[in-house]
Amino acid sequence: MRAAPDLAPGTSRAPGPDPAQDLTRVAAVAAAIRERIAARALVPGARLPSVRGFAAAMRVSKSTVVEAYDRLVAEGAIVSRPGSGFYVAGATRPLTLAAIGPRLDRAVDPLWVTRQTLEAAPGVLKPGCGWLPPSWMPDAGLRRGLRALARDEAADLLDYDEPLGHAPLRARLARRLGEQGIPAEPGQIILTDSATQALDLIARLLLEPGDAVLVDDPCYFNFRALLQAHRARVVGVPWTPAGPDLDAFAAALAAHRPRLYLTNSALQNPTGATMSAASAHRVLRLAAAHDALIVEDALFDDFEPAPSPRLAALDGLDRVIRIGSFSKTLSAAIRCGHIAVRPDWVDRLVDLKLATSFGSGRLSASLVHAVLADGHYRRHLDALRARLADAMGLTAQRLGALGLVPWLMPRGGLFLWAALPEGLDAAAVARRALAEDVVLAPGNVFSLSQSAGRHLRFNVAQCAEPRVFGVLARAMEG
Repeated sequence: MRAAPDLAPGTSRAPGPDPAQDLTRVAAVAAAIRERIAARALVPGARLPSVRGFAAAMRVSKSTVVEAYDRLVAEGAIVSRPGSGFYVAGATRPLTLAAIGPRLDRAVDPLWVTRQTLEAAPGVLKPGCGWLPPSWMPDAGLRRGLRALARDEAADLLDYDEPLGHAPLRARLARRLGEQGIPAEPGQIILTDSATQALDLIARLLLEPGDAVLVDDPCYFNFRALLQAHRARVVGVPWTPAGPDLDAFAAALAAHRPRLYLTNSALQNPTGATMSAASAHRVLRLAAAHDALIVEDALFDDFEPAPSPRLAALDGLDRVIRIGSFSKTLSAAIRCGHIAVRPDWVDRLVDLKLATSFGSGRLSASLVHAVLADGHYRRHLDALRARLADAMGLTAQRLGALGLVPWLMPRGGLFLWAALPEGLDAAAVARRALAEDVVLAPGNVFSLSQSAGRHLRFNVAQCAEPRVFGVLARAMEG
């Protein structure tokens, strides 16, 4: 049984007691304990700090701590055992992600943008979201694929799929990976319902609570949320236009001994930067020296005009695990992702897949295979890259007219990472824009260090409507 640390996260050593603030201090002490319980830092049966010790740590009076503990006893959150102390009561409570890590303004919570965009009413503009508008997706090709499946008497649309997933799609994915220099047999590819599920399975396989995981800073916000759900210690490494800051990466490996490094090496989310060949080689050497594994999220690779160096290709799927899906390029409604992994881990990942979902979607996989097989997907990507390049230039021009400066001009993809003029706070701008039905993505949503307070991520495909920039201008004025 673990005793709680004397000082709860998110609290500070306050000055000496002030009788006028006793009620506020009681509430603060009680709230600190509640947050620790919600985040499972205090589990059922764990002993709370002694009244004397917690009062000293919080720089409050013992009577303040006694009253706070009495409140928590009355709520049923803790129990008192005379002569022994206070203990967390009851069964384990549902995990609350918001209670893990620093307390954040809701506008910079890692899941805020997702909630706002998925719950948006018709007519709400979403330049902060992470996917293409439906009108940019290959609707005709998907409908043609669905009709073909419906006519195919041999197609099994009713039964569960095999454990690894739809064999024809895995074979086609293996050929596509081979064209990128990634040596993967169909038996090394596991189909999932999404790239997020792929990462979840990898975390279940490789992580224990408290393990360190390196992520880029800034990075895709759901990386952080998912890793927190697995109780990992998430450590940020500054991201540069050529990849991770290599000195900081080496220092983090030495200091934290991470189990994993998770990254988008191509068209990184949110910055659009692509890891250089020199950085990729150095990252692999450093990871090998410190026995760290790498998860390469290839979600945006198909947006590249020409392939960049891929960690999985340079490594040969030894130390690198590759994940991906078709949600960004084909359809968000077709849930179909994949993992490409070394052969000796396949069975264990499949067991976890069966235990947590029983399988992956046969219908989705069959439809993706049909679209890939008839050549429509390749033609769609060619047109999509050209359209995104035009949107990237136009969005950069419109943002520049408002005084926003792009961090870099990406070589492709959806995202433009831009800085507001000095003195403006992106979270405040996002709140004001939301009041006018425009969802923006403030930079600290993506930043573990909370060092991107002036930045916004713009999805150039969602910025065609001029009203976006009118609302942005007003939100910047306050």
